[in-house]
Amino acid sequence: MEHPRTHAERTPDRIAYRMAGSGATLTYGVLERIANREAHALRALGIGKGGNIALLFENRLEFCTLCWAAQRAGIFFTAISHHLTAEEIAYIVGNCGAGVLVISDRFAAHLPALRAACPGVRVFVSGRSETGTEEWQTFASGFPETPIADEAGGTDLLYSSGTTGRPKGILRTFQDQPIDTIHPVLRLLCQTMGGMGEDTVYLSPAPLYHAAPLRFTMTVLMLGGTVVIMEKFDAAAMLHLIEAQAITHTQVVPTMFVRMLKLPEAERARADLSSLQVCYHAAAPCPPEIKDRMIDWWGPKLIEYYAGSEGSGVTLATSEDWRRFRGTVGRSLVGSLVIADEDGQELPPGEVGAVYFDSGLTFEYRGDPEKTAQSFLRPGCSTLGDVGYVNEEGFLFLTDRAAYTIISGGVNIYPQETEDVLICHPDVADVAVFGVPNEEMGEEVKALVRLEPHAAPSDQTAAALIGWCRARLSHIKVPRSVEFRDSLPRTPTGKLVKRVLKAEYW
Repeated sequence: MEHPRTHAERTPDRIAYRMAGSGATLTYGVLERIANREAHALRALGIGKGGNIALLFENRLEFCTLCWAAQRAGIFFTAISHHLTAEEIAYIVGNCGAGVLVISDRFAAHLPALRAACPGVRVFVSGRSETGTEEWQTFASGFPETPIADEAGGTDLLYSSGTTGRPKGILRTFQDQPIDTIHPVLRLLCQTMGGMGEDTVYLSPAPLYHAAPLRFTMTVLMLGGTVVIMEKFDAAAMLHLIEAQAITHTQVVPTMFVRMLKLPEAERARADLSSLQVCYHAAAPCPPEIKDRMIDWWGPKLIEYYAGSEGSGVTLATSEDWRRFRGTVGRSLVGSLVIADEDGQELPPGEVGAVYFDSGLTFEYRGDPEKTAQSFLRPGCSTLGDVGYVNEEGFLFLTDRAAYTIISGGVNIYPQETEDVLICHPDVADVAVFGVPNEEMGEEVKALVRLEPHAAPSDQTAAALIGWCRARLSHIKVPRSVEFRDSLPRTPTGKLVKRVLKAEYW
């Protein structure tokens, strides 16, 4: 049996979780006792197998224990981004059918609006609060520390980040499975490909309410390792933690690579990264020049994968794969890849089209049958909304999100390539490229740029950036105009929320 309970019985004093900033820890033995109490508390609230709870937390230990309580009680747990408004949070709580909402005291200001918007939901606050809302840990403290009688394997029910519209929940059907069940794709990524086990020390620098950080950290504990959680990502702090905590595995998004590479060279050179065995990266495309520099710095430790919360498929590329086929996100590990045109006709290798996983796996978007139907080419063959092509050996190359393809004079332009060029300019801290109206051509390429502190916005700077692109790209991909912004909207996993930016121009 592989489960935190097994490790709690064998090595109760082993550290399961450690907070990077505060140093607070949770041993396997303590985690087992708290999770059992909280599982009893959820049952007492009427949340049975197949029920749902919603969680609104920053990265903290109390969030982790609640996830494990739900996991051993056969309950779906929906972790919600704390960057959302009260209205958006209430939408997700209602849409997922949660019977209980537990909210961190850090976000207690949302409580009045959430209670009003979710009248049928039992609301608790985790930590001290002056709002009069019942405190979760106090409520759960009186329940037994022994397992509940009707355990079953629960799992997350998460919502997309909403980069192209309202967040979509992935509908899951309850399966009465043992609590030690590990999803085969997660076992493949973590144990088979990543070599994780009891000696693993995994650093998680991203918000835990997102699919990959949450699922990877929980899989590490299934395998008996230790998880170090950063309260918030900081490039210099991450390098220090890898050395100080002897980190063996981590997972990042490309914007984190960019920030680490822009640290002073001396600071980067001082970092002892010898303990690190594997660095996973996903969630957003990685500019080729950035990845090249990371492999040169860290060695062939990077493993890239492409997948989604839908769980319909996954590709994987080792550093060696990527150096062989520069820019690839790998070959499919589950079923095959299909590239199709707008009419649903399959395209040969090298042709760009919508990317589908022909895995036989299905999913539904909760309450959105139209969106569900649009995602399938045929039963068991689905898309995450990305555009790309495969080469003759089956390696996938992504060009962009379908929703962000620019059509100028009838020609498809994929903004990611232009973004990859601009982000490598020493004056550029962040960039978004998308299409804006053009009376003659339909659309034209526009870039919004956040500059590094040492650079100043000006017509000369804009011209220099356009020249930088012109020297590296075909003329159709070069921005016709550049504007400067103090910030660009990104999710905490690094995904650009371009729909907000495009709405200003359309």
